[in-house]
Amino acid sequence: MASDVTRVDPLSEGWAALRDGDWQRAQVSFDESLAGEETPEALEGLGWAGHMLNDDRLTFGARERAYRLYLERGDKASAARIAAWLAADCLLFRGEPAVANGWLQRAHSLLEGLETGVDHGWLAIHEGHIAVALEEDTVKARRLAVQAVELGRAFGAPELEMLGLGLEGRALVSEGELEEGMRRLDEATTVALAGEARLLYCVAWACCYLVSACERVRDYERAAQWCARVGEFCGQHDIFLLNTCRTHYASVLSWQGRWEEAESQLNAAVEGLQASRPPMIGDALARLGELRRRQGRVAEAEELFGRSQTHSISLLGSAALALDRGQSSEALELADRYLRRFSDPSRVERGAGLEFAIRALVHLGEIERATEALEQLREIATRARTRPLLGAVCSSEGALAVARGDHDAARRSFEDAIDLLVASEARFDAARVRLDLAAALSALGRDDRAKREIEAALASFQELGADGESARAEAMLAKLRGPHARRPADVAGTPLGNLSTRELEVLSLVAEGLTNHGIAQRLVLSEHTVNRHVANILRKLELPSRAAAASLAGRHGLA
Repeated sequence: MASDVTRVDPLSEGWAALRDGDWQRAQVSFDESLAGEETPEALEGLGWAGHMLNDDRLTFGARERAYRLYLERGDKASAARIAAWLAADCLLFRGEPAVANGWLQRAHSLLEGLETGVDHGWLAIHEGHIAVALEEDTVKARRLAVQAVELGRAFGAPELEMLGLGLEGRALVSEGELEEGMRRLDEATTVALAGEARLLYCVAWACCYLVSACERVRDYERAAQWCARVGEFCGQHDIFLLNTCRTHYASVLSWQGRWEEAESQLNAAVEGLQASRPPMIGDALARLGELRRRQGRVAEAEELFGRSQTHSISLLGSAALALDRGQSSEALELADRYLRRFSDPSRVERGAGLEFAIRALVHLGEIERATEALEQLREIATRARTRPLLGAVCSSEGALAVARGDHDAARRSFEDAIDLLVASEARFDAARVRLDLAAALSALGRDDRAKREIEAALASFQELGADGESARAEAMLAKLRGPHARRPADVAGTPLGNLSTRELEVLSLVAEGLTNHGIAQRLVLSEHTVNRHVANILRKLELPSRAAAASLAGRHGLA
């Protein structure tokens, strides 16, 4: 008796698998369809499967064959659509802008004379993305984005509408039109996560627009809310974040102080991009370098910034390192180099560069130029109205007040900055400003309160794992305690000499035989912080176990 079950044809099954995020099943289904008959539709689907599997040979091979078959059929609009996606592939997989431009121009030629349709919208999206991401031409990007939105709505293409809204929002935010821009981005991300879009790649793309825009104005609270929703969406659909999206997500995690999670996302992104999309790896390397800088792993940060030296994050991270070394002129040059990329005074991206420029100018004694830069930063922050940017203004005001010798004004500015940064959960940045506040308080003769601020900053740094800043805070505490302050043991010139005061305390308790829980109770720390200290001790001493560390401590008189 014949089965009553009607089998879905492999072509339909392939597209269904793409919608479900099952890339392997999609590839198998499209291969099966092509075994029966080679059609451009099956090749187009196979190209998508290859794209999502990060298989450049499969992606290019399938899409180029689909392009030729659509042309042979006389379907110029579909051939133009494939040409536009091939342009994107040339940038993502191979870093070939000239070849990408050739495919875009071919798409234009094919669409010329045809009635306006959805494929005109896809070309607009790709050209608009290049305009905002590579050319910094936000006016062109907005024009093309509006065109894509209109065509997406007219032809019932939710992916096109969604990406158009995201692209327009991203451009508006960069131009300082925060309210309008964020409205577009929120709507685009809502469409993305509501299940209206059929291509999951476009869902990820739209979400990246939002997080990228939030980064530019440091609206990490909005980004965190949406990232939580994106995580839920990925879990429901059993899919992973794209490697390019991981880098943006990691910045949100880093801002929240979730450094271990951020590091995991960035390492996965670096590994994935190195294997599949080498031209895109610079962003991940720069962000990992910035995380290493915050962790105090300076040599690693410098190496990562060197591998991505033209990336904006690397320029600013290198400026921060130069400031920490007291090389203010170099820091200013790096900040100026960054600012030249965003010459329009209305561009919100200038805020980060201005913040470093102000610090460098203050250190160089160029108070007038620093004041001018502060006014530019204040104007940007006033338009953006995000707490971290307003906090940056207050912190910069404090630095200028210190330079003028008005330590009480500096105190007020630093306090306001801390309030804003704490409210936005910027733990690392708030702790750094606490040290600035402590210095101002000490200058006012208020050492007791200065000590409390340093201790609060030190607790935050230790919880985060910011070793470099922890050492700076400990040095400030030691200076406040006076010349009789000493380390737990005389370890200068021994392997233990590279450990911080807190790490020496932890190691001495390890040598006593206390567990991490017992150490946490003794030192009034969280067990998580103690775990991190023990891990750092073993890493610095290059030892395999607690027992080996305890033995070394005993040999050098710490036990």
